[in-house]
Amino acid sequence: MSTLTSRPHAHPSLLLSPMSILRRLPLPPHLRVRFPSKRRVVSAAAVRQDTNVWTPAPLSVVEPAAESLFHITVDVSDAPDLVASYIRPGQYLQLRVPDVEKPSFLAIASPPSLAAARGAFEFLVKSIAGSTAEILCGLDKGETVELSPVMGNGFDIDWIDPPHQYPTVLIFATGSGISPIRSLIESGFGAERRSDVRLYYGARNLKRMAYQDRFKDWESCGMKVVPVLSQPEDGWAGETGYVQAAFARAKQLSSPQATGVVLCGQRQMTEEITSILVADGVSSDKILKNF
Repeated sequence: MSTLTSRPHAHPSLLLSPMSILRRLPLPPHLRVRFPSKRRVVSAAAVRQDTNVWTPAPLSVVEPAAESLFHITVDVSDAPDLVASYIRPGQYLQLRVPDVEKPSFLAIASPPSLAAARGAFEFLVKSIAGSTAEILCGLDKGETVELSPVMGNGFDIDWIDPPHQYPTVLIFATGSGISPIRSLIESGFGAERRSDVRLYYGARNLKRMAYQDRFKDWESCGMKVVPVLSQPEDGWAGETGYVQAAFARAKQLSSPQATGVVLCGQRQMTEEITSILVADGVSSDKILKNF
């Protein structure tokens, strides 16, 4: 039998080193040192991974809006705090669908007034193969999704108010980027009190252009809608090519210093439009984007 195994009855305290005995002695409060808890640090990191409060809500509408685009309405009537947080066109949120970890970022297409009156958020969703958005567009009415809090500053129209000081407002959108623009238009930003309000809206063709049924209503509010098609069908007599090229052909800025701009869509378009307008004398702080 070895020496180590021949001491089974030794008192436990006799097996402790002097330092371990000291560590067991109680210290006065003023000498105690508190070390950060590893468990607490790990817990905080886990919380930071998903700080959103997700609100479940049912789908009330899922229907085609154009080729590859879907009109989605979510019933948020049971989430008054979420409704109240949507205060400005151009704001967005994250939407999760069942059993899919990655959410979609979606701009709210309906104006805040609709959310307040009907308890509904409307979205224009582009269905991209393999994406969460594609799964969303394949859900049925009544199925439940989850919404994050409303995010972003939206379009701060105060920068281009009052209307008499900024009589020209140029709006540019491509594809599903028309979604927050719809919210802006239908929220009212004094278009009827401005002399030159134009919407340049680009899409591949008319089949891919959403909200065509709303154009007349938008124009009745005092704006001109300019559809721009990059690959038009035969017989199309309107603007062709890209939005920035269509605008460059027209331009007609009577007073760059009295011009406001709203942009939403492809990055190349927004960058080129910004460069054109700033070079023409439009102030960069009057060019609004939905950040």
